[in-house]
Amino acid sequence: MKKSLFLLLLFSFSTALFSQETESIFDEKLAKSLKADDYGMKQYVFCLLKTGSNTTATKEEKQKLFEGHMANINRLALEGKLVVAGPFMKNERNYRGIYIFNATSIEEAKTFVATDPAVQSKLLEAELTLWYGSAALQETLKIHDKIAKTKI
Repeated sequence: MKKSLFLLLLFSFSTALFSQETESIFDEKLAKSLKADDYGMKQYVFCLLKTGSNTTATKEEKQKLFEGHMANINRLALEGKLVVAGPFMKNERNYRGIYIFNATSIEEAKTFVATDPAVQSKLLEAELTLWYGSAALQETLKIHDKIAKTKI
């Protein structure tokens, strides 16, 4: 009897878990606001930042340019044009960082990159390509603000 009751409870519990996994929680209003397709995805422009050709900038010039670089990142993020940005750790490929732009074309993203002082001065070089990813990425910065003790 105990074994039968245990198996019945186990079956009921696993059925409840399985039904929760397959139950849809689709939020049409949110999907539309993020311009998500039926898969919850959308097109972005992925930007790979590499070391540029400018090798003559002084330490002071680099510092000023990278202050402008960070200010530009913050501005683009606040405007909703930039959904993800971050540096790479030291590597052999001269990769410096990434941007994921909320843009529908390479041409549009080029206008965003053109406002970066580090790119303008050729300290960084930008390589752009179309990318398909989760429309939810646009919500990342809102969440990040809630978990960052110190602002960059």
